[in-house]
Amino acid sequence: MLYQLYEAQRALMAPFADFAAATAKLYKHPLSPFTHVPGAQRLSAGFELLHRLGMDYEKPEFGIKSVRSGGVDVAVQEQVTLTKPFCRLIRFKRYSDDSATLERMKAQPSVLVVAPLSGHHSTLLRDTVRSLLQDHKVWITDWTDARMVPVEAGPFHLDDYVRYIQEFIRLIGPDVHVISVCQPTVPVLAAVSLMGSAGETTPLSLTMMGGPIDARKSPTAVNNLAMNRSYEWFENNVIHRVPQNYPGAQRRVYPGFLQHTGFVAMNPDRHATAHYDYFLDLVRGDEDSTEAHRQFYDEYNAVLDLPAEYYLDTIKTVFQDFSLVEGRWEIDGHLVRPQDIRSSALLTIEGELDDISGAGQTRAAHGLCTGIPKTRQFHYDVEGAGHYGIFSGRRWRDIVYPHVRDFIARFEQERAGRPAKAAAPARKPRVIATSAAAKSPSQARKTVKVTARAKG
Repeated sequence: MLYQLYEAQRALMAPFADFAAATAKLYKHPLSPFTHVPGAQRLSAGFELLHRLGMDYEKPEFGIKSVRSGGVDVAVQEQVTLTKPFCRLIRFKRYSDDSATLERMKAQPSVLVVAPLSGHHSTLLRDTVRSLLQDHKVWITDWTDARMVPVEAGPFHLDDYVRYIQEFIRLIGPDVHVISVCQPTVPVLAAVSLMGSAGETTPLSLTMMGGPIDARKSPTAVNNLAMNRSYEWFENNVIHRVPQNYPGAQRRVYPGFLQHTGFVAMNPDRHATAHYDYFLDLVRGDEDSTEAHRQFYDEYNAVLDLPAEYYLDTIKTVFQDFSLVEGRWEIDGHLVRPQDIRSSALLTIEGELDDISGAGQTRAAHGLCTGIPKTRQFHYDVEGAGHYGIFSGRRWRDIVYPHVRDFIARFEQERAGRPAKAAAPARKPRVIATSAAAKSPSQARKTVKVTARAKG
């Protein structure tokens, strides 16, 4: 019933949002006589804000049409490599008229980016993909909104997610480097572990960023909610059926609008301030700031529904039973054993101020992957970065990406039999004392901060 009420409210708001958008233009367009009304700019800004608050946000496009690689601008085209009921594997194919540039790009490492299936679309990793395309061949998992998947396609469990990842890795080839961001760190580690146990060739490297490998460490508000509520509470309170006006009618899902409400509730003051600043920027005519606000919230407010089975499996397996770290997770009768990964290199990355995946949760992968030599294990803490800062924005582009690029290059060169350069994360640690008093309780750390540290 809640989903139906939400749809009714959305349909009711649509004409008001359209009216607000039209009125905003009426008071802003240079050829409109209403532009000269006293206070017209404030009226236009107010109606524009109302439009943004009431509009329906659709899935954005990646919009990556070109990228600069090796000092040359090359065209980029999205290609669907494989289509599954709940996911598309997309490749960002680069084209160049220059034969030397084309040959160089063909020799670059292949990277599979596993996007989170946790409420937002994979376009959230647009910045991640754009940076990677400078030096790599890139594929990404584009998860399908569950409300668009007919019931006839069957359920989708966490174990199915693991099988999807294995299929994608096998399709791209054994020389792939896998990057998982946030939620998929757990199923990716499980997928590669099972491949290692079966004697299959595992990816050349695994980069895991801000994920809940061990959610018991430094639990955040997200972790506490999942840990302190029973499985039955989640099943009875947050799972709803898709309304009839979607292809996935009657499918049980965790609705995206509930996830979005949870995102906003974590930092309501920050979002209120951002929207007020947007209003002021509209009044001042600050186009750069207003466009940055639109781009962020076009992405942030576009959410998707999660299959109920997958969502509930994740709650139980990752946040309640801790099945991976406890060594009790079985898939198709096979125990998930990270210690059976032997040939892959491992890099874990955490943000200093991450309020979604706490300190040490991702780094816990090193304690599980005991079969990987210490010389192939690395960890990097991103100073001053929140959850999104480790894969998007200035810190990602200027600080994190160079470490990821050099880490991948090191083990790509090793595969090719060329002398390997030292990976950036393996450099001499830089130790900085961090003041706990300068941060909120959720961000404070009472230990000495190591910003870059090679395991062992």
